[in-house]
Amino acid sequence: MTTLTDTVDIVIGVDPHKHSHAAAIVAASTGKKLAALNVNADPAGFKLLVKTADEFAKSRCWVIEGCGSWGRNLANWLIEAGESVREIDSPKRPARRMGKKTDDIDATRAAREALGREDLAEPRSAGVRDALAALLMARRSAVQMATDTERQLHALASTCPEVLASRLRGLKTHRIVTTCARWRPRGDAAVIVIAQAMRKLAMRVKLLRKESSEYKDQIKIIVRAWRPDLLELVGVGSIIAATVLTVWSHPGRIRNEAAFAMLSGVAPIPASSGLISRHRLNRRGDRQLNSAFHIVTIQRQRHDARTQAYFEKRRAEGKTDREIRRCLKRYVAREIYKVLEHPLDKQ
Repeated sequence: MTTLTDTVDIVIGVDPHKHSHAAAIVAASTGKKLAALNVNADPAGFKLLVKTADEFAKSRCWVIEGCGSWGRNLANWLIEAGESVREIDSPKRPARRMGKKTDDIDATRAAREALGREDLAEPRSAGVRDALAALLMARRSAVQMATDTERQLHALASTCPEVLASRLRGLKTHRIVTTCARWRPRGDAAVIVIAQAMRKLAMRVKLLRKESSEYKDQIKIIVRAWRPDLLELVGVGSIIAATVLTVWSHPGRIRNEAAFAMLSGVAPIPASSGLISRHRLNRRGDRQLNSAFHIVTIQRQRHDARTQAYFEKRRAEGKTDREIRRCLKRYVAREIYKVLEHPLDKQ
């Protein structure tokens, strides 16, 4: 595999921040720092970065630490300008006391560490992918807030005066919300205040659930227009498909299905020593994607005949359901990756 040392003359490492970006220009052949500068995080600052890089070499690659956060706008601007851009995770800092830490040093470390990497990820695409990511984030927030509010309503339902509690006892969550939202309290002043508070909480839950449903409808429209083939897979709905698409982004970004499995945290990690050969659970990777694959395996366990037969076979071998699901998540990652990269191929 080729490295940046074989393909470019200079590497520009960037340590991005909210209001400014620190950049370091490093020679690809030697790792020598040629220049360093700090610019504003706006188009004028981006142009200054390119102008400075033009003084050294045309054959170059930009390596940005964290293209998904503060470096997002810079990465998109550079890609639109025709520049080669790669993403790198936070470089390791020296494990010693008095270890130096500045923006300039972090930018230089990013550039030099990239020189030793064989595979650097491309930044995620903009446009439709960003729209899906925004909708997923907004929906996740609405669902979380609705869940938290329901817990608060449950707590009040357990401690409120008996005149109110008697009307809620034994009801499920959605019935509690519906009942409290219709309350028109009368009588004792304290009971009225408590009932009004519970009614407002219930109304908040209903509004948040409606909001999350609207986000889901928008997500479904985008997914069906972009990659409807994902929805044909067993256990994959619009939210699962959107989660996968926001991580995958575009063809070629993730080099193979093994890398995709590692990115999602479903690839077992070798942990062998001496005569012992084993693997340990991977607790890294994108946890939202890992959760999506877990939901797919649960759905297939319940509704897919082939998966149910697989469960029976592995149970006979002494595997627990949890261990079987972990195996299935790896298979799901492989299947989804093949569909993503080769949408026209028959699976």
